[in-house]
Amino acid sequence: MQPFVLPEFYLPHPARLSPHLAGARAHSKAWAYTMDMIDVPQHGTVIWDERDFDSHDYALLCAYTHPDAGAAELDLVTDWYVWVFYFDDHFLELFKRTGDIEHARGYLDRLGHFMPAAGAITETPQNPVERGLTDLWNRTVPQRSAGWRRRFRESTRNLLDESLWELANINEGRVANPIEYIEMRRKVGGAPWSANLIEHSVHAEVPDEIAAKRPMQVLRDCFADAVHLRNDLFSYQREVEDEGELSNGVLVFEKFLGCRTQEAADAVNDLLTSRLHQFEHTALTEVPALFDEHGVRLSGRAETFAYVKGLQDWQSGGHEWHLRSSRYMNEGALSPRGGLGMSAIRMFSSIASTAPQRARAFTHRPFERVGPVTLPEIPMPYPLRLSPHLAGARENVVGWARRMGFLSESLWDERRLRAIDLPLCGAGIHPDASPEQLDLTSAWLTWGTYGDDYYPAVFGARRDLPGAKLMTSRLKLFTPTDCEPVPPPLNPLEAGLADLWQRTAGPMTPAARRTFRASIEDMTESWLWELVNQAQNRIPDPIDYVEMRRRTFGADLTMSLSDHVVIPPELHRTRVLQAMKHSATDYACLVNDVFSYRKEIEYEGELHNAVLVVRSFLDVGQDRAFTIVGDLIAARMAEFQHAVDVGLPSLQADAALAEYAESLQHWMSGILHWHRNCQRYAEPPTHFREGNLHGSRFPHGSLHGPRFREGGLHGILHR
Repeated sequence: MQPFVLPEFYLPHPARLSPHLAGARAHSKAWAYTMDMIDVPQHGTVIWDERDFDSHDYALLCAYTHPDAGAAELDLVTDWYVWVFYFDDHFLELFKRTGDIEHARGYLDRLGHFMPAAGAITETPQNPVERGLTDLWNRTVPQRSAGWRRRFRESTRNLLDESLWELANINEGRVANPIEYIEMRRKVGGAPWSANLIEHSVHAEVPDEIAAKRPMQVLRDCFADAVHLRNDLFSYQREVEDEGELSNGVLVFEKFLGCRTQEAADAVNDLLTSRLHQFEHTALTEVPALFDEHGVRLSGRAETFAYVKGLQDWQSGGHEWHLRSSRYMNEGALSPRGGLGMSAIRMFSSIASTAPQRARAFTHRPFERVGPVTLPEIPMPYPLRLSPHLAGARENVVGWARRMGFLSESLWDERRLRAIDLPLCGAGIHPDASPEQLDLTSAWLTWGTYGDDYYPAVFGARRDLPGAKLMTSRLKLFTPTDCEPVPPPLNPLEAGLADLWQRTAGPMTPAARRTFRASIEDMTESWLWELVNQAQNRIPDPIDYVEMRRRTFGADLTMSLSDHVVIPPELHRTRVLQAMKHSATDYACLVNDVFSYRKEIEYEGELHNAVLVVRSFLDVGQDRAFTIVGDLIAARMAEFQHAVDVGLPSLQADAALAEYAESLQHWMSGILHWHRNCQRYAEPPTHFREGNLHGSRFPHGSLHGPRFREGGLHGILHR
């Protein structure tokens, strides 16, 4: 029996089928035989026999997911999918079933020789996976641009290498937490790789100047998450019950939420739906503005929309294939009289059934009364250390803020600045700082907090997004990477940034300066994202919220202030260090959300809080949402500890990596200590009832009391 009933999926686009299906079936089968993928034992095990190959029907998958591809392109794409599914099953039989992680690592390392960034393949293939990759690489890569080749090589490398993460979890009996799972599934699941092949099959490359921008990243990530979550629902029985796999979204939700399998499957389907809603929202509202911002030519716009259409085709076509392939759990899911016509009928039914979920994101009533809340238990296994220079920093930051003009506006006064006690946070995240370094850290915290309070107060209430964009673009003038002259500052925010940039970036190398500047730009541009959601009264999609929260929190900026360890870039990009950084960041962000929940939801009318996001997404009460967020805090801390205790030794960690891990431990303990000891979250927050505050020096007039936020760590340590 099936372990759960498949839920009703959101299917906004009808599936279409390529007319070249028969040719692709014949070609791919002949190709698989040529590569020794059918009926040829590998280490004594036949991975596929002819019946397996025919019943899986990968040509049908590609004919559904690439309906507009020409015959030659469909043949090539189908061969790629035959190869990737064979790799998955080959890796399963050789390594996942045996737990042989050392030989698995060598196996994956060799595959890198068969996808060179430039030049010819010189290694001799020794198994069907290597032979297939050699053939496909030579047939595909020479036709594409350098930008596409770079993206495709990276996504293929991730697809292969992150199989080790799955294998390690199986060996440890470890089920990932939901945030970790979504991040890692994107790599090991291969959907970004599929997105690259969509560009190839429709002869439409995304212009390189926008390929790495947020809207295109969101489209790719939403596509990937939806593809993978859909696959998890159909493959749960095979993966979890037969193969002993632990990397499945239904299992992840089942364990994390402590619920029945059916409830977990329904929650996974809700997340799949939310990601598709986010995809549509981004394509319609963010991509056109991106074209204008970067002056993309008409040809580039047309190719981008062809790519977006290709992503939509893959979603609907992939669903149809899952309904038919013997590889998956799909009993009773396909009507006996079904065909492509049924796909259109299901589309209308699915839109109606998922409408309440979409509506919840837009129908929240701001300033909802939530009453006193009980904080969840928050783990902190690392001891707190505070800089001995805290007292001096407290006085010095007040003088600096006054010189920059922060206290001459109506937004802040000295009482508020002292009450939030930003140097206390600086002293915790940077305990070994010199007096000068602690002053600098405290000033950066002050600047970021002031900026994030300024944006909603000045631009939010008036829905003045053009004004906010103009200010954000001007701020970039004060972070020159090559010591260019800067214009005279026009306001305290510009004056503060000009001062801090000169003091901080001056001694840096040009490369370090560019990285540091990017962390500032990510934070200031994320403030625009918040303003747009506020104007639309839109509670963010949960995954988009977590990923943007890292930017609104200013994590990269504040981590760089307290971390002076030099680590090679290739190590920074490893899964272990990324896991440490992201889990630490999410821990701190979620801690802030539970402390600030009442102030934000009841007194500020905010939408950007994890507790509210969970309430809306899962349609649960406030107490249950707090419990879930508390569990996420604990899970992210546990993941950080796992990365330090298990992951770092696998990198043969030296003293620098250990020091980096310690700096993140200080960062988390300092942030938690600040939340527990500053006056920002004292109740009742009477300052929100002061009425309208008029600031004649603000360029857009008055500050409106209900939307005004008392200066706190909203930018760098709040949002």
